[in-house]
Amino acid sequence: MERRIFLKNTGLITGGLLIDQTRVLGKIAGNIIKIGVIGCGDRGKGIMHVLNESPDKFKITAVCDVLDFRLTEAQKISKDEAYKQYTDYRRMLDQKDIDVVVVAVPLNMHYPVATDVLMAGKHLYLEKTMTYNIQQALDLVKLVKSRPKQVVQVGHQYRYSPLYYRVKEMINKGYLGTISQVDCRWDRNGNWRRPVPQPSLERQINWRMYKEYSGGLMAELLSHQVDFINWAFDAHPDEFFATGGIDVFKDGRETYDNVQVMIRYPKQGLIGNFGATCGNARDGYLFKIKGTKGTISLLTDQGMFYPEKQLLKEKGLVDGVTGATRITWDKQGGTPILPEPTKDGTWYALNDFYKKIQTKELPDSNVHTGARTAICVHLANQALYEKKIIEWDKNYQLD
Repeated sequence: MERRIFLKNTGLITGGLLIDQTRVLGKIAGNIIKIGVIGCGDRGKGIMHVLNESPDKFKITAVCDVLDFRLTEAQKISKDEAYKQYTDYRRMLDQKDIDVVVVAVPLNMHYPVATDVLMAGKHLYLEKTMTYNIQQALDLVKLVKSRPKQVVQVGHQYRYSPLYYRVKEMINKGYLGTISQVDCRWDRNGNWRRPVPQPSLERQINWRMYKEYSGGLMAELLSHQVDFINWAFDAHPDEFFATGGIDVFKDGRETYDNVQVMIRYPKQGLIGNFGATCGNARDGYLFKIKGTKGTISLLTDQGMFYPEKQLLKEKGLVDGVTGATRITWDKQGGTPILPEPTKDGTWYALNDFYKKIQTKELPDSNVHTGARTAICVHLANQALYEKKIIEWDKNYQLD
């Protein structure tokens, strides 16, 4: 009750802070979409589990991976009949009854596999980061524009979460005032390695640790938060500063295990701080957006709003009509943005993907926005590994 008093008094309820999830997703009547999955590692299998939660919308019919044990693991996810299995994704693309292909392969393979999927006439769900380098991002934008009947969604799933939608609305409606700082972390305490059954498979399995295949922590983790800031402000940063190193695990890896990136959006007067380490898990996922009227603190599935003292002074009392007194805050002086935690963002993203395939509308996370974030990741890594300030090139054509 006290939380609703605050929201009503600040105008957040009338602005739609408390979300009706059916308004975001909607109900779509139509045929079940048949899906092929290329890449059955941790992320590919995770997506498969989410797809199986919506059997009225999706049916996985085929899986592909170059590693036999991954195909075996993927087969265990099947609820009904066995999936068709492939080790060559091009053979899978010849399967006529596949409508959509999910691509969750190592980053260096995103562009060639995505290109082949599109040329095969399939809809595409391409995991983040969209491409390995900038030229691939620009080329994929051109290819998708030439194939308007195919729907392409990029796997920045937080664009679909009711929580993050609401935060974007709060930013756009000025609830935080003038925003000048964003602080983001995605930390863990572990070497990020997967078990390798034989040494010859080291680079195939632990590809994230090698520059030939991977964009490291910036691409695999921090890209989500960069993408959200780009989306919330409908902008891209112009300046990239970074430092980092292999500071924790001296095990032959090439991508850094300890990074700190600072990017500046000069038109917005905004500085974004993005950090990740493999050497401490205390903060885990941390996302703070700081404005003159308040701060938003986010996890993946829930968030809090902390007003600045001046806003609390102005809005701490409800109008005389209700006769209510001051609201009750949590111990840190905040109030939840949504009343309940949300589902995993991938669930919202895939259900919206289903809708977009029916309507042929442009997804929120599309080839244009995916390219913008992929370019940011590449420039941040360039600043990180070359130890110099990098600027956005005004000649990038993303629309």
